[in-house]
Amino acid sequence: MDAATVVGAGFAGSVVARELADAGYKVLVVDKRSHIGGNAYDCVDRHGVLIHQYGPHIFHTNSARVLRWLSRFTDWRFYEHRVLAKVGEKLLPIPINRTTINQLYELDLDEAGVEEFIEARRESREIKSSLDVVLNSVGADLCSKFFEGYTRKQWGIELSELAPGVAARIPTRTNDDDRYFTDTYQVMPAAGYTSMFGRMLDHENITVRLQTDFKSLDAAERVGKLVYTGPIDEYFGHRHGPLPYRSLRFEHRHYPDAELTQPVGTVNYPNDHDYTRITEFKHLTGQVAKGSSVVFEHPQADGEPFYPIPRPDNQLLYEKYAALAEKEADVFFVGRLAQYRYYNMDQVVAAALTTAQTILGRR
Repeated sequence: MDAATVVGAGFAGSVVARELADAGYKVLVVDKRSHIGGNAYDCVDRHGVLIHQYGPHIFHTNSARVLRWLSRFTDWRFYEHRVLAKVGEKLLPIPINRTTINQLYELDLDEAGVEEFIEARRESREIKSSLDVVLNSVGADLCSKFFEGYTRKQWGIELSELAPGVAARIPTRTNDDDRYFTDTYQVMPAAGYTSMFGRMLDHENITVRLQTDFKSLDAAERVGKLVYTGPIDEYFGHRHGPLPYRSLRFEHRHYPDAELTQPVGTVNYPNDHDYTRITEFKHLTGQVAKGSSVVFEHPQADGEPFYPIPRPDNQLLYEKYAALAEKEADVFFVGRLAQYRYYNMDQVVAAALTTAQTILGRR
C-alpha cells in the first residue's frame, strides 16, 4: 500500500491527508500541538462559549470547488463579517465606504460625491509598496487614520516597507456596503472548525499523532511521501538564515453579564492601544449562550509563526529555500508557512488539493 507522512494537522495537512487516504494511501499525520485544526482550532471555553483559540477565522471563497469539497465534512452557517475601526471616538466601517466618509468628516455625500471626495485626495504614485497602494487609493489623511498605525502594529514595519499586495486586499467603496468580504460564499462551519477537521481526519487509512515533533520520528515511522506544512526555513535547518514571521499573543476575556459587547464581530484599533483588534465570537458563530467571550490580538516579533511578512527581500530569501525544496525527492511543501504566502483559508485548501493531485499523478 502507498504511504505518506503529513506534518501538520491544519488545513493544508488535513486536506492532503484526506485526499490521499481516499485514494488508498496509508497516512500518518503528526502535529506538535495537542489538537487538530491548526490555527483554525476552535473549542468551548470554560464559560461555555465557542471561541477561536488563535484569533478569528472567517471562511469566505469564490471557489465552488473548495466549498463543495469542504461540505463533505460540515454543514454551514451563513455569515457576513463586518468590521469597525475606532478612529478618535468614532466607530467607522472598514473597508472605507460612503458611511465611513460621511461620519468621519460629518458630510452627507451621495455615491458620486464620495467618489469625487476620494478622487480629489488620491495621490498618483508608482506602485512599489503598500503605502503607494493606499495613497493612490484614498490619500494621506485616510491613510494615516486607518492604515499606518495598524500596519506598524500588525507587521512591525511601515506601510512603505510592506509589499503592495497586502494593502490591495482591502478595497475602497463609494456605496454603503459594509461587508468586510464580498466573496460569493461567506459561511462558517455550523458545528465549528474542529468538528469539521475531526470528520476530515476520520478515515481508516489515517492515523493522527498529536504532541509529536516531526523531527522525533525515526526512519521506520516516517514512510512514503512527505507532505510538510511547517516553516520551510525550519525544515532546512535555517540554512540560508531564518525567514521573518510575525507572531501574535491572544488575550481571551469573558464578560459574564453581557449578551454582546460590540456591535459587530471585529473592532479594529489602528491608532490606540498595543492590540490591533478585538473579536467577539458570538457574532461569528451565532451561538446562544450566557455571557460573551472576546479575544484581543497583540502582534509581536517573537513566538509561534503566524504570518509570513510580505517584503521583497523576504521573498528573495524564500526563493532560496524554494530552490532547495525543488531538489527534495518525494517531499511536498504546502501552506502559509511552507510556501511563505499570505494565504486565506480557501487558498490553502485549493493549494492542498493541487498538491494531493500532484502526488497522485492526476494533475
